[in-house]
Amino acid sequence: MVEGSMTQGAGQGPAARTETLRDFRVPAYVHDVPANVMPTDPVPDSPEPAQFPDGYTPTERDLPVINRGDTVQVEVVQPVSRPSDEMGPLFVVGDVHGYLDELLAALREKGLVDAEGTWAADNARLWFLGDFTDRGPDGIGVIDLVMRLSAEAAAAGGYCKALMGNHELLLLGAKRFGDTPVNSGAGTATFQAAWLLNGGQKSDMDRLQDVHLQWMSRLDAIEIEDDHLLMHSDTTAYLDYGDSIEAVNDTVRETLTRNDADECWDLFRKFTKRFAFRDGESGPGAVRELLGAYGGSRVVHGHSPIPYLLGEVGTEDADGEDNGPVVEGPHVYAGGLAIAMDGGVTMAGKLLVQQLPMDI
Repeated sequence: MVEGSMTQGAGQGPAARTETLRDFRVPAYVHDVPANVMPTDPVPDSPEPAQFPDGYTPTERDLPVINRGDTVQVEVVQPVSRPSDEMGPLFVVGDVHGYLDELLAALREKGLVDAEGTWAADNARLWFLGDFTDRGPDGIGVIDLVMRLSAEAAAAGGYCKALMGNHELLLLGAKRFGDTPVNSGAGTATFQAAWLLNGGQKSDMDRLQDVHLQWMSRLDAIEIEDDHLLMHSDTTAYLDYGDSIEAVNDTVRETLTRNDADECWDLFRKFTKRFAFRDGESGPGAVRELLGAYGGSRVVHGHSPIPYLLGEVGTEDADGEDNGPVVEGPHVYAGGLAIAMDGGVTMAGKLLVQQLPMDI
């Protein structure tokens, strides 16, 4: 939403079924959803089986970014150029979802930042796999930290980069389009309704600035690092956007630049798909299809919490008991071809930071 209250347009006229793309059941702390918003997917731990829908990281390209209102031009900080064999160790970070304190603790544990949260890893390489906001208390604080670390890492000879998650697309859409109806294929939908239903935080929207919008708009969708294909979502939908990494990233950025609500909704919808690699028979083939198109020998992704991939879903009800899922580290599956990095921090799981390659 760009202007007005968080429930702009809610409650006006007869209640209408609003299609939203819902990741998982929304925790209790999420703000109230407008009366005319109805979730369309069953909750994951319901008796019925769930059916889910099928440094600072600017790009090196000087692409225009179209936002409502004035646009702040962000200075690009280029990392120190050095041969690849002189680069430091590679780390990846799973979904953060606004849990800034947990992120800082996990980065300190790996020696990537010091006690003050300043980059302390020299020429190490750090990749965030997307989903910085929503559900947790300080999504904008997380984005600010990643932007600062990328500048500090570049100055030290390393780098800190980030990928586009579906929640970045969701927040961008909520800010740009608000209550504007989009063609969902199954009724009325709006970005604002989907954002609220998927854990959108008013404090994040209030603090969102043009520099954050520009940063999110320029994120890559997929990259390869040390033979690891890095992406946010465990889906083959990336193949719809190009047959090479460069083509996918260019197509995603061009879609956001055109600022068309329907196109952006379709992009968000496809990035919300999940579980393409989970099936024991078809999963390895889906991973190989991506690796064949984009390179690499293993996919590393976030998006789908490990407890859901394992079928070990803890309750999110505040019943006074500790029923959260137990996550010790990344989940390797699909015949060893995929590594899941979302430890389920939003459901009392674990925010994962992992050095690659893993010993498997």
